[in-house]
Amino acid sequence: MGCVLGREVSSGIVSESKAVKNLRVESNRKVEDVSVKKTDTTSSVVEIKNEETLGEKVDGDKKPKGERRWSRPNSKPSNLPKQTRGEQVAAGWPPWLSAVCGEALNGWIPRRADTFEKIDKIGSGTYSNVYKARDLLTGKVVALKKVRFDNLEPESVKFMAREILILRRLDHPNVVKLEGLVTSRMSCSLYLVFEYMEHDLAGLAASPAVQFTEPQVKCYMHQLLSGLEHCHNRGVLHRDIKGSNLLIDNEGILRIADFGLASFFDPNHKHPMTSRVVTLSSCLVVLR
Repeated sequence: MGCVLGREVSSGIVSESKAVKNLRVESNRKVEDVSVKKTDTTSSVVEIKNEETLGEKVDGDKKPKGERRWSRPNSKPSNLPKQTRGEQVAAGWPPWLSAVCGEALNGWIPRRADTFEKIDKIGSGTYSNVYKARDLLTGKVVALKKVRFDNLEPESVKFMAREILILRRLDHPNVVKLEGLVTSRMSCSLYLVFEYMEHDLAGLAASPAVQFTEPQVKCYMHQLLSGLEHCHNRGVLHRDIKGSNLLIDNEGILRIADFGLASFFDPNHKHPMTSRVVTLSSCLVVLR
């Protein structure tokens, strides 16, 4: 159910508002040549080549009932046996990636023929850039989050692996779903593939053309709390809830995104948490 015109409506009823559609700031169109790596047909990984462009590279189901709480979660990705890492490398994973965060990749295998065409850069952060792209195999529009590695220090790679492990643990209609991974031969980077969401709450709230009604605000807050409840029941703290990390599609569905600062926790073993993660006023921004 989405939040539109101050009430909940079923998917497929709402047409896209032109004023809202123009909220996204478009960058120059850039297209990247993509070549396909021949591997298994049931994969989640492709390789992107020829990343050179002018200027900067242009470079997710109903809530399950009776969720069980996760006790003593493993907060650090562990290494897999050498044989398993060897199988991952043979499947197409870079050795440097498999050696450090094999657990995050376990069960994911390269698919045979996927290509992506990058369309626009739609966001950026300290460690990543996000692009609107098209899967040339299916024609589906997706979001590609490129995680940059300035070096191959194990701790830097483990930081990214933790985000993948967290995303794989979550499965809720109000939480973004990781759909696949993309590796690059041209640089030490990894792309995370997500469903494309047209807007974020911060952009909508800043637009004079958008006026939220009280029922709409309640509807979005209900979706946000539902997604957060799922995260907490799965032993995950997001730690960076703010308007720009709350994505909304054209049907009014809200999804929590960007788990780059998220962490595992054990709900059965409480201990003091630090407040030095994000801006302390983030919650106030959301409540406004």
